Amino acid sequence: MVPITQHAHPLLAITQGDPAGIGPEIIAKAFRDVPDQMHGAFVVGELATLRRAAACVRRSGVPDLPVAVITSPVQAREMPPRCLPVLPLAGLPGPLPFGAVAAQAGRAAADCVVWAAQAALRGEIAGLVTAPLHKESLAAAGVDFPGHTELLQAQAAAHAGVELAQMPVRMMLASDELCTVLVSIHMALRDAIDAVTDCNVLQTLRIAHAALCKSLGRAPRIGVAGLNPHAGEAGLFGREEIDIIAPAIAAARREGLDATGPWAPDTVFMRARNTPVHPGEFDVVVAMYHDQGLIPVKYLGVDKGVNVTLGLPLVRTSPDHGTAFDIAGTGKADPASLIEAVRWARRLSVQ
Repeated sequence: MVPITQHAHPLLAITQGDPAGIGPEIIAKAFRDVPDQMHGAFVVGELATLRRAAACVRRSGVPDLPVAVITSPVQAREMPPRCLPVLPLAGLPGPLPFGAVAAQAGRAAADCVVWAAQAALRGEIAGLVTAPLHKESLAAAGVDFPGHTELLQAQAAAHAGVELAQMPVRMMLASDELCTVLVSIHMALRDAIDAVTDCNVLQTLRIAHAALCKSLGRAPRIGVAGLNPHAGEAGLFGREEIDIIAPAIAAARREGLDATGPWAPDTVFMRARNTPVHPGEFDVVVAMYHDQGLIPVKYLGVDKGVNVTLGLPLVRTSPDHGTAFDIAGTGKADPASLIEAVRWARRLSVQ
């Protein structure tokens, strides 16, 4: 979908994620299995935790994955293939028990994200790829943000010297077959329905348009999902489409955006799906709430989906899955989504 026009090996920081989860493990597997795709990337984290991860992914007949300490991002480009470059952060705890919620783990994950975000905002790296963190551990650490998106938004707003409201962000879940952008992210469904306002819908359309214009090199075709079954059926099943969503689309079109809808949410994603035998009608679908937009992309394959944060003055992607505490430390975790996240970060980076 997105042409690679920038530096083939931009500097990318990969945050270790929750050390009790599969983040360090899938990072190690990515550097072991697809070294060409990982050139120029490095890990921000705790050295012993990453060494433990490298040991977890040992395979019979395959050389062990060496772990190299770097002191600056640019050294990542000098690393040989099948080597795990780690930029250690001071003050992080050593290896923690696998599969357990812990404040120490949440704090370590957050500290890595903050370092990488600030490095990106200073222009020292082209972007960041965030391995999964655990929201309970984050909360236990006293971090006042429910996830990566909100934490990064706060960092970017502070860097720019503006209020959070002046740094609106949106979540895009992307694969080569389907991309969706969400009007609301992590909130209860009752609150998400209230968040479907003309202002929020229009703002989402603007953010999606700006982000994809940059990556596509043209105006994206945006399909807008309705909120209600059958997109409200002309008001029989709710008036949000008539009173809120359609006026927001009309306002976006007056600004030159190629946005259409609201379309029935049970068919718009199929219409947008892009395959060799069925070119999608839309480049992206704007969905009204979290699960409406994420279920279709995840159904097509969690290993293919990538979480992209839109609206920030930096590139951030992440795998489309969580910490998988139940298999952490077993060596079973699949690195495919992380590898896709690195690929998308390269596509979107400007360095």
